[in-house]
Amino acid sequence: MRKLTSAAAVAATIAMSGFFTAPASAENYWQCVTFARFFSGIEIFGDAWTWWQSASSKQYRTGSAPEAGAVLVFKKTGVMTRGHVAVVSEVLTERIVQITHANWSPINGRRGQVEKDVTMIDVSESGDWSQVKVWYGPIENLGGKVYPTYGFIYKAAPEAQTYAVGGPPFASR
Repeated sequence: MRKLTSAAAVAATIAMSGFFTAPASAENYWQCVTFARFFSGIEIFGDAWTWWQSASSKQYRTGSAPEAGAVLVFKKTGVMTRGHVAVVSEVLTERIVQITHANWSPINGRRGQVEKDVTMIDVSESGDWSQVKVWYGPIENLGGKVYPTYGFIYKAAPEAQTYAVGGPPFASR
């Protein structure tokens, strides 16, 4: 519980500190994995594309439906040799979400910046989020490329974590 409280405190501090609008400097260069781990609380390490395989060994649920707080894992491609991860900020429709992620669009000419609540759409034929288009800042529109993804990693609810270790803490008998 202490870890969850700490994560909530960190998230509140970020939200209130103007973190997303901080001026560009060497001190606030974010890689997507570092930011996604910090922002979502999902404790997976390694290149972005490896998160999908790591999720099951860490006992995180995975799936193909977006949920606020879930992390979408992009497959590695020619230009994204390490993949990418993005956190779902809000689900707008079955095929449109807002994401918050780092190191995608150059902002003020610099990479490593955080983009808050930008649009991502599912363009897969089956509606399973296996192919997406993502907002690209320099053109102020969805980018022209379609990116393949593995799916979403969901952060387990605190109750689910507690139950997995022996039941609810104050269960009446």
